[in-house]
Amino acid sequence: MNKGQQWKIVGMVALTVACVWLIWPPFTVKDKDGVVEQKGRINLGLDLQGGMHVVLKVDMSKLPVEARKDAVERAIEVIRNRVDQFGVGEMTIQRQGKDNIVVQLPGVTDRERALEIIGKTAHLEFKIVSDNVEDLKKAINKEPVEGYEIKYVEGERAGSEPLLVANDTSLTGDLLVNAKTEFSSQGFGEPYVSLTFNSKGAQIFADVTATNVGKRLAIVLDGKVVSAPVIREAIPSGQAQISGNFTVDQANDLSVILRAGSLPAPVVVEEERTVGPLLGADSINSGMKASVIGIILVVVAMVLYYRLAGVVANFALVLNVLIILACLALFKGTLTLPGIAGLILTVGMSVDANVLIFERIREEMALGKSLRASIASGYHRALSAIVDSNLTTMVAAALIFKFGTGPIRGFAVTLTIGLLANLFTAVFCTKAIFEVMCDQFGLSKLHFMNMFRKVTNFDFIGKRKICYIFSSILIIAGIAIFVMRGDSNYGVDFSGGTLQQYVFDKPLNIEKVRGMLKDMGYGNASIQQYGNPKEVIIRTQQDISVRLEGVFRKGLADNPFQVLRVETVGPAVGKNLRHNALMSLTLGLAGIMIYIMFRFDLKYGLAGVIALLHDVLVAVGAMSLTHRQFDLTTVAALLTIAGYSINDTVVIYDRIRENLRIVKKGSFAEVVNLSVNQTLSRTVLTTGLTMLAVVSLLIFGGSVLNDFSFCIFVGFFIGVYSTVYVASPMVISWHTKLAGVKKR
Repeated sequence: MNKGQQWKIVGMVALTVACVWLIWPPFTVKDKDGVVEQKGRINLGLDLQGGMHVVLKVDMSKLPVEARKDAVERAIEVIRNRVDQFGVGEMTIQRQGKDNIVVQLPGVTDRERALEIIGKTAHLEFKIVSDNVEDLKKAINKEPVEGYEIKYVEGERAGSEPLLVANDTSLTGDLLVNAKTEFSSQGFGEPYVSLTFNSKGAQIFADVTATNVGKRLAIVLDGKVVSAPVIREAIPSGQAQISGNFTVDQANDLSVILRAGSLPAPVVVEEERTVGPLLGADSINSGMKASVIGIILVVVAMVLYYRLAGVVANFALVLNVLIILACLALFKGTLTLPGIAGLILTVGMSVDANVLIFERIREEMALGKSLRASIASGYHRALSAIVDSNLTTMVAAALIFKFGTGPIRGFAVTLTIGLLANLFTAVFCTKAIFEVMCDQFGLSKLHFMNMFRKVTNFDFIGKRKICYIFSSILIIAGIAIFVMRGDSNYGVDFSGGTLQQYVFDKPLNIEKVRGMLKDMGYGNASIQQYGNPKEVIIRTQQDISVRLEGVFRKGLADNPFQVLRVETVGPAVGKNLRHNALMSLTLGLAGIMIYIMFRFDLKYGLAGVIALLHDVLVAVGAMSLTHRQFDLTTVAALLTIAGYSINDTVVIYDRIRENLRIVKKGSFAEVVNLSVNQTLSRTVLTTGLTMLAVVSLLIFGGSVLNDFSFCIFVGFFIGVYSTVYVASPMVISWHTKLAGVKKR
C-alpha cells in the first residue's frame, strides 16, 4: 500500500470517527418530569420536539416617521424580555424582512397564553372618570362629550357598566419600575397586580389622586378598562394595584408584560404553527422508523445486486448519513421532519452515483479490460454525469431554501449537505477502497447481477408519438381536475386559514364531527383522516380551535382528545407564500434549463425542461385527483421531483454526447435510441432503489409527510417513463426543428 492510499484510508477512518464523536449523543434525553438528563448534539425542529412558531407583523402605520426606524428592534427587545420572564429556554427571536418578527418557542403548546404574552401591546394608562351623570347619558346615546369617551369595565361586569373616561392620560406605564402578583388579604385571597412607580411616576400619581379624591380612576390597558377603583385619598407611596377577577396565571402574565414594558407599536399575528408534544414524539418515531427501514431496504438491495461492490457502496452511504448529521451538529443546524424526509431521499439518491459508476465498470470489464483499468475508466467516465446530476438537484434545493419557511428549509439544508457529501463519498471514498482492494488484496474481478443479459435494443424512439398522446391526456386530465377543484387545492399555507389536528382515545365518527362544525356555522370546513380512525384534521378559514375544543369536550365527553397541532396563516401571508412557491418552481425550472444548456446545448435544455414540466404536472394532477392539498411541503416535493428527474435525463444526455463522438454511423435518432438502451438498466435500478426509500417514507412517515411522500412517489415513478419516452424523443424533435431553422 503506497503512502497515498494509506493517507486516504486513514482519512476516511478519521472522518468516520470524527462524525460519530460530533454526533454522540444525538438527541436530548429527558426524564418523566421533562427535566433534561443529557443534552443532545443535534437540535430538533419545533415540528419534532413540539412548540410554537409565530410570525408577527409590527404595525407602524400610526407611528411618527422617526419612531419607525427602530420600532422593530425595540419590539424584538420587549418580546425577548417577556419570553425570558415566561421561562422558555432556547427561544429564537429574529427579524424577518422589513417589519416581521419570527418567534420560536420550543416546548410551549399553550397557544392562548403564549400569544397573549407575545402579542399584547401593554400600553398602560391611568385616566380620570367623569362623575357627571348627564354627560354619561349623552355618551351612551352616542352624543359627543368634549374631552371624554365611553368605555366599559372589563371583568365580571364586562359590558354592563359604562364609564365616561377622559381622553387625556394622567399617567402611563412608562414610569413603572415593577409589577408583581400579590393576593388580597380580604375575601378569598384573589390575585391582583401590584404596581410600583419611579420617583417621577410616584409624584404624578400622588398629585392625580390628591386632586381627584372621590372620583374613579380608570386603569386602561391597550384601550380597555381593566378596573376603575374609587380614589379614597391621596396616595403618595407610588404604589397602585390592578384587580379584575384574574386567575393566578393571568395575573402573573400581566405582571410579566408590564415589567417588560409596552411594545412600540401593535403587532399582528401573520402566521402561527403549534405542534403538541404528542405529535412531536410521534413524528420522531415515525421519521426514525421510516429512515431505518428505508436504509435497510437500500442496503440489502445493493448487496444483493452488486455483491462486494454493494458493500463498498453501503459504507459510502452510511458515511454520507454520518456527514449530514455531523454537519447539523457542528454548525448548529436544525433537524426537522421534512429534514428527515431529505435524509431518506439522500439515502436513496446517494446510490445513484454508485450505480452509475458500477454500470460503467461493468461496461469496461465487458470490453476485456482488467478490473484496475475498468475501475479507473469507470470513475472517469461517470464523473461528469454525477457532477451534473447533483448540481441540478442542488439548484432545486437552493430555491427551496430561498423561498421556503421554517421546517421546509430544513429539508433543503439536509438535501444539499447530502448531495455534497455524496460527491465525496461516492467518487473519492469508494474509489480509494477499490484501489486498495485491487493493489493489496489481489481483487481481480467484481460480480454483479444482470437486469438484462446484454444491452437491449428496444425501439423507444419509434413509440414517441403514442407516448406524446398518452402524456398529453395525463396532463390535460390533471389540469382539468386541478381547475375544477379551484381553491380546494390549496392548504392553509397558500389559502390562509387554520389547520387543526386532533387525536382521540377512541375511533371517531366523522359525520358527528361534521354535524358539530355545522352547528357552529362551519359546515363547509374540510375534514380529513389519514389511516388512523382516531385522528382528524380540520381546516377552516377562521381560527376556531378554542371554540372547537370546547365543543369536543362537551359533545364527545366520553372520548378524550389531545391537540396534535394548530397552524394559522393570514390571507396576505398565504397569498405571498403561494407567489413565492410559484416563483421557486419557475426559477427552478429556468435554472435547470440554463445549466443543461450550458453543459450541453439548447435542444437538450428545452427537452429537459419539457420532461420536468411533464413530471411536475402529472404529480400535480395526481394530487388533485386524490383530493390532497398543496402546501409548502408539496412545493418542496415538486422541486425535488424536478431535481431528481433531471438526474436520469442528464445521464442519458451525457451518454448521447459520448456516443456522438464514438458512433460514426447512424442517424441522430439512432444514437439517442442506443443511448437510452445502454443506460436503461441504470435508469430502472436507481429509480427502484430510491423508490424503496420513498415507499418507506410513504408507509411509515406519518400523516404530516403523507402528501409529501405521495407526491414524491408519483413524480419519481412517472420520471422513469418521462426520461425514456419524453426527454429523449424531445431531443430529437428539437434537433430537427433547430436544424431546420439553421438551414433557413
